[in-house]
Amino acid sequence: MERRTFLRATAIGGGAAVFGGTLWRGAAYAAPAQPGAGPYGALGSPDANGIRLPSGFTSRVIARSGQTVSGTSYSWHNAPDGGACYADGSGWIYVSNSEINPSGGASAVKFSAAGAITGAYRILSSTRQNCAGGKTPWNTWLSCEEVSLGYVYETDPWGTNAAVRRAAMGRFKHEAAAADPVRKAIYLTEDETNGRFYRFVPTTWGDLSSGTLQVMVAGSATSGSFTWANIPDPDGSPTATRSQVSGSKSFNGGEGCHYANDTVWFTTKGDNRVWQVNLTNNTYELAYDDSLVNGTAPLTGVDNITGSSSGDLFVAEDGGNMEICVITPDDVVASFLRIDGQSGSEITGPAFSPDGTRLYFSSQRGTSGSSSGGITYEVTGPFRA
Repeated sequence: MERRTFLRATAIGGGAAVFGGTLWRGAAYAAPAQPGAGPYGALGSPDANGIRLPSGFTSRVIARSGQTVSGTSYSWHNAPDGGACYADGSGWIYVSNSEINPSGGASAVKFSAAGAITGAYRILSSTRQNCAGGKTPWNTWLSCEEVSLGYVYETDPWGTNAAVRRAAMGRFKHEAAAADPVRKAIYLTEDETNGRFYRFVPTTWGDLSSGTLQVMVAGSATSGSFTWANIPDPDGSPTATRSQVSGSKSFNGGEGCHYANDTVWFTTKGDNRVWQVNLTNNTYELAYDDSLVNGTAPLTGVDNITGSSSGDLFVAEDGGNMEICVITPDDVVASFLRIDGQSGSEITGPAFSPDGTRLYFSSQRGTSGSSSGGITYEVTGPFRA
């Protein structure tokens, strides 16, 4: 994969922007058929669920906090946050964290091959403010505690095996995790104004019980080369992990994290940036910088991030106007969907079904603005392959 370097943003209409620079597919940018509409077209009027979608897409409500999931006896958790999907025979499972403190934890919803809900259940309990996390190649869910000296918990999406605390992955204000099967490492973000970007290298790939926690070491610039340095004390007490290595690079509020094709992307909410880390040549740069777009791009309040098979990045907003925005490999930034009437909430947990035709996500506080008002959705439609 070629590097893409964003130099400037040029508005192309009322809902998208294109960045000049080196495109990762090496192709020239072509404006969408409807200026400002991005690759999926303009957003339509709100549907019955209050969601504005491009033509050809539909939404349904999967679960509501405090209410029984349809067809099951399970009551969905409050403040749904980070999530992921897992193949389950011909069906699949969507896992979702609960960002409340105390209690937290995570739950799962099971689907048949036709998309019908066939079950819902708890997979993690008695933890604190489980925000984001990440999927492992061996099909477990890493649920991260977004609290001081928080832990990572490895959980079973099928709810068969008990969750396990993975202390070796460090104690800090964990946000998200992304697994790299090539370098056999897990990348970790930290939600502090001076947070760090970490990687955990297990002693044995597939076993997170022991290993080495490392931190990115780099200069203060927004692009350049980097190295990894070992964290002397992953326990983070009495000295926080972010303060243990001289020269470790500071990031303003680490959030979502996504790996694909020798690249890891992560977001920082304090400065509304998406960072791109090239793992082949150990360089980093900006994939999106809100300060460069001068109000011409729709994406503000960057948070959870995921990717599709087409190479598109989908970024959920915490703030902004309650959108999931797409960043395409051709460097277009555009709105993909918007939730109306929920300005006191945030969008969390975007994840695609294994076949790539359904996108799951939540409005953490729904229309009430309270953690007990969370709503989890599914959007189905012609996603780009």
